[in-house]
Amino acid sequence: MPQHSPKSTSHIALGLLAAMLTAAPAIAQDDDDDTGRLEYMYSCSACHGESARGDGPVARYLNVDTPSLTNLTRENEGEFPLYKVVQIIDGRSGVGAHGTIMPVWGARFMPQALAEGGHFRAEVIVRGRILSIAHYLETIQD
Repeated sequence: MPQHSPKSTSHIALGLLAAMLTAAPAIAQDDDDDTGRLEYMYSCSACHGESARGDGPVARYLNVDTPSLTNLTRENEGEFPLYKVVQIIDGRSGVGAHGTIMPVWGARFMPQALAEGGHFRAEVIVRGRILSIAHYLETIQD
């Protein structure tokens, strides 16, 4: 096995670190984009459908219409209503979906967030999950 001098090992380590730092924004961007899509597919698609057009497999069994989520920008004069979407998904503020059967995702995400991050980080984790869904919805607008 070849011996590496401490100087050559540190050059290799610095090179690897530089390569990782250069690639980090692209990796983080890919993860961020995929996180929202995956969170949507796991939490929302049963009702709203994989295409987010309100045609999920559970939608036909509901006693309310499941809305399409792909025309939110068009319905709001060309601006995606991010804050409102976050509030509706969260559901804990009494805005939007209450009075329907939409789950209160803020409350549903909280137990796992508490287990993952403890009391002080739980709200950040919940808001991050909700924001990732909202960001994904913003990217699929018609």
